[in-house]
Amino acid sequence: MSSKILIIEDEEKIARFVELELGYEGYTTTKAFDGRTGLELAETGEFDLILLDIMLPQLSGMEVLRRIRRVSSVPVIMLTARDSVMDKVFGLDSGASDYITKPFAIEELLARIRNALRKTSQEGTVLSASGLLMDTGRHVVTVQGTPIDLTKREFDLLHYLLKHKGLVVSRETLLENVWGFDFSGETNAVDVYIRFLRGKIDEVFDIKLIHTVRGVGYVIKDEK
Repeated sequence: MSSKILIIEDEEKIARFVELELGYEGYTTTKAFDGRTGLELAETGEFDLILLDIMLPQLSGMEVLRRIRRVSSVPVIMLTARDSVMDKVFGLDSGASDYITKPFAIEELLARIRNALRKTSQEGTVLSASGLLMDTGRHVVTVQGTPIDLTKREFDLLHYLLKHKGLVVSRETLLENVWGFDFSGETNAVDVYIRFLRGKIDEVFDIKLIHTVRGVGYVIKDEK
């Protein structure tokens, strides 16, 4: 499966150029031309890497990065004409994975993208909520320091919900993304596996991790 890359860049010619080059390399891309639209797309959790310009209308790239880092550890490479050391330091300290200055050679950008994706693949990511930690690299889930034994389906379902923490995810979306588009079993499979997860996590540790939004779907929230 090709990696999905979100390009948040207000200069449409640059965005189109990068989109074409990434397409030639086999990546799937989506473009946004302002910070607010880019943030909304980034918060879906559907992307493997984000290319983010700093100077954007509506929301600056730094603000978009700050908000992304509240909910996701997705690699973010900053694209900018601002090349001062302090700008680079601020971007990296704010959670950027890398920083490349315009004008750039496409070969260098592609190399940085490959490097960022490789690091993510090797290291995995750690997702958290209400005392639960999921280390995707080691395929380990703990609650309050105690390891939890999950089946692959339970792990995948929990992973998808954690990636979209704070967002309500419909049963249909979960079936498509966790079970697969060609799933033909009972539509209550999601509810059954949610019960399995609650039995192993919520009930054992007396926390409210997975919330039901009646008639819509499920959401993971941090317990206050």
